[in-house]
Amino acid sequence: MDNKDSEAEIHPLKTEDVKAQENHENSVERRIVSKQSSRLSRLSRWRTAAFFISLFLCLIIVFAFSFIIPCPERPVSERTWFRNYDNAVAYQFLAIEDVNEDKVQDVIFAFKASNSSSSFNRSCLDEGLPSPCAFVAAVSGTNGRALWERPAAEEIEWMECDIKQLGEAAVPGCLVVGKPVSLTTVALRTGEVLWRQSSDFGANYTVLTPVSVIPDVDSDGVQDLIIFITFIHSGKDGRQIGSAGSLNVDGKARYVILNLDSSSYFLFYTGTVLFVNSVCKSDYNSEIRITRQLSERSFCILKKTIIISLSLFSSGDIRYLAKIPGQSRENILVVNSEMATLINAQNLQTLWTLNTSRVVRYEPLLGYYKPDVLGIVLESEIGPNMKKSGSGAVQWDLKLNSRAKSPGPATLSTADHRSAFLIWGEYQLGTHGQLYLFHPSYTNVLLELRNSTDQIIAFNATLFERSRHACYVLLRGPPPSEEPGPVSLMKRKLKEDVSESRVIWLSQVAVDSEQYIRDRLYRMRFHSRV
Repeated sequence: MDNKDSEAEIHPLKTEDVKAQENHENSVERRIVSKQSSRLSRLSRWRTAAFFISLFLCLIIVFAFSFIIPCPERPVSERTWFRNYDNAVAYQFLAIEDVNEDKVQDVIFAFKASNSSSSFNRSCLDEGLPSPCAFVAAVSGTNGRALWERPAAEEIEWMECDIKQLGEAAVPGCLVVGKPVSLTTVALRTGEVLWRQSSDFGANYTVLTPVSVIPDVDSDGVQDLIIFITFIHSGKDGRQIGSAGSLNVDGKARYVILNLDSSSYFLFYTGTVLFVNSVCKSDYNSEIRITRQLSERSFCILKKTIIISLSLFSSGDIRYLAKIPGQSRENILVVNSEMATLINAQNLQTLWTLNTSRVVRYEPLLGYYKPDVLGIVLESEIGPNMKKSGSGAVQWDLKLNSRAKSPGPATLSTADHRSAFLIWGEYQLGTHGQLYLFHPSYTNVLLELRNSTDQIIAFNATLFERSRHACYVLLRGPPPSEEPGPVSLMKRKLKEDVSESRVIWLSQVAVDSEQYIRDRLYRMRFHSRV
């Protein structure tokens, strides 16, 4: 301190300069700190403003969607509806498709009458057809309102409604094979006729069922169709492509497509004969067609030479042929008058056989008795007016009394990866045709849902909305072989019948109360498989 005081006395001006410099440095530091504080303050204000603006925009969006922009209305489906026609006959055909694109399935069916319903007031003469004629109609799955009705043919021999590309616009539609032989396509959405063909297909023709959709053979931008075994037709306008083959058989034939060695083959049957048909495209006016008739005890896959030959069948008429999905591959099911045979589609080895000498209905039903394990349901006769339903290497069977021309069974996929089975029959003698519900979770329980004294022409069950709204559809009335009368189409929600059902114990042991069983099956959830 003494030194500093001495220096200050010796150099008074220097001391003042140092103090001035220190004051200046302190002032600069204060200004820097002040500027930094000002920037932080402005940044904080901007952040606060951005937060409140974002919050305000979110509130506006929520308000708009809640009160200003209306939410899409979900169709309210009626639990039960009816559609009635007078002085008509019904065809054994039901298709389930979303016709009006409201995400609810609709119903397509066919009937024969002189005029359509009063909703459209169409007559057979409008389409140049004699009266009465066959109409194709679509009704809404929500309330049974008629969406469209269209005269299609004098009589209907076959009909199919899941064809994705038809006509100039390549729109979804239905194909109607009429009698006398004619082809008519109808747009699925509007019911408008896309094209008609009434060429002479010969006295002996074979309808391929279901219709085979093949790639665009004539390069017109629309996939083509094999409707008859010996003809290919353009999906755009129905004209015949190329020349007819030499195969000459009668009736209807089912088929499967085998993909072997990067080539596709049609394997189809008529009567007691199996055929392999390979169609190769070079130029559509000069297509190469290979057709071979094969014995009833063997069939061959042909590619220039025979590469596979395997004895599969004993004697007996072949009644059904179909591809069956498997866990890792597809298999082929062949049903004849004596046995059902499941065959590996790749190596043609027999996987299993089942005696079908008394099968009631040769077209099998697919369902899931075990979780995610596909089963095949066949109905066989076990005595006069009695039938048995069972599947595969028999996992379960059910004995019911049966009437002539009773409807076939149906299945609905459930959320537990199994199926609910709907079966017509009579568990006790003296009752009329009853509809029963069976689910594998209760193997000793059968629910009696409803009875019907009317003649049922067609029956189907489906989920009218994705994974929900399980319903069944009944088409009742006189068939085409009888005199006209009232025709009725009905859709009914399955839960309505479950809540009022009667519980039948298949064994003497009742594990739970009847109301508990009804409640559990009423709350059963369903699942739409892809």
